[in-house]
Amino acid sequence: MNIWESVRLAFDAIWAHKLRSGLTTLGILIGVLTVIGMLALIDGFNKMIAKQLSSLGTTTLYVQKQGLVMSHDDWLNTRGRKNLTIEDAYAVRDNCPSVLRVAPMLDIMANVKYGKQEVLGTEVNGTTPEFQFIADYEIIDGRAMSNVDMTHSRQVAMLGSTVVEKLFGQQDPLGKEITISGNRFEVIALLGKKGSFLGNDQDNMLIIPISTYQKIFSGQIRNRGRGGSVTIAVQPLDMAHVEQAKDEVTELLRRRRKVPPSKPDDFGIVTADQIMGIFKKITAGVFGLMIGVTLLSLLVGGIGIMNIMLVSVNERIKEIGIRKAIGARKKDILQQFIIEAVTLSLVGGITGMVLGFILAGLVSLVIKLPASVSWWSVLLGFGFSAAVGIFFGWYPAQRAAELDPIEALRYE
Repeated sequence: MNIWESVRLAFDAIWAHKLRSGLTTLGILIGVLTVIGMLALIDGFNKMIAKQLSSLGTTTLYVQKQGLVMSHDDWLNTRGRKNLTIEDAYAVRDNCPSVLRVAPMLDIMANVKYGKQEVLGTEVNGTTPEFQFIADYEIIDGRAMSNVDMTHSRQVAMLGSTVVEKLFGQQDPLGKEITISGNRFEVIALLGKKGSFLGNDQDNMLIIPISTYQKIFSGQIRNRGRGGSVTIAVQPLDMAHVEQAKDEVTELLRRRRKVPPSKPDDFGIVTADQIMGIFKKITAGVFGLMIGVTLLSLLVGGIGIMNIMLVSVNERIKEIGIRKAIGARKKDILQQFIIEAVTLSLVGGITGMVLGFILAGLVSLVIKLPASVSWWSVLLGFGFSAAVGIFFGWYPAQRAAELDPIEALRYE
């Protein structure tokens, strides 16, 4: 008997007992549905994060007083560190040959007004002209912030698209005055859209000269005390110089901050790769939990397949005896029943894959999280289904193959 004849017989057996076969494959269906749906969502989520991180600059290093704080204990252990200062930023610019641009940054959340319109909780970013190139901000209209603006601490602002839309609507904002926490600023530029990052609107922001920021909001930044700590945005020469630039910045700041060789860094350097790595660890944990649930579902489904195949063997003992009497070999009987078990399992697996893709698409529509179907998730679904069919179908198939043809023909 060839394989296709065995497949046809398998489908005939499934169709003859539709309800029984459907209930048998339910465990396989649920397991594959879970793994495919979650894989599609996790893959889509990782791609979304990678795309959003690219808006921050894939090679940019962000030097911070505390770095990535992942727990309350981290925050307690790092809050007493010395502040990073503007002088630290300029030292990096002047002494690190692998660095192309440097921009110190200070920020605060403030309310911004124009006439009767007001935007609450806008990020006010005080920085230098280099930042717009490091963060790759596009100027849609107007002019860039200049060194003259810095030198004279001019009260000028470059506005993100969300601020422009909410304050001005269809009006031209250039040259008009807005107030930031009661202080007047002239609008000199409109910035292109950056989109959101982890749910935060990157366009609900504006940029002012850091000298103006210090004059109005923070005062002079010192190693300790009032004014907060500067974040230093560092752009390496290119992708090949990222690690070298990181090493140069680390060595320079350790010397400037007098960190002993035996002590760890008292500052953090954050990269897009680090953030992406954290999210992949989180999704890997979710994936591990999901695999556990899936394996349990597949175990239940596999036991169901074994049970139904044993029942099928008992129901078809006489048929097996007739086939053996007319020349069927043990391996022919073994092949037929294994193919029936695999077919039964694949029916549940393929149905689970289709429903998994539909479920992922519906979830992505509801919660605005992208779903991405990858080829390896399809292979994984097929692999799980086939493996369960072979593993749990082997014993019933072996039992059928070992039947004595004479005893089988006498069976009533």
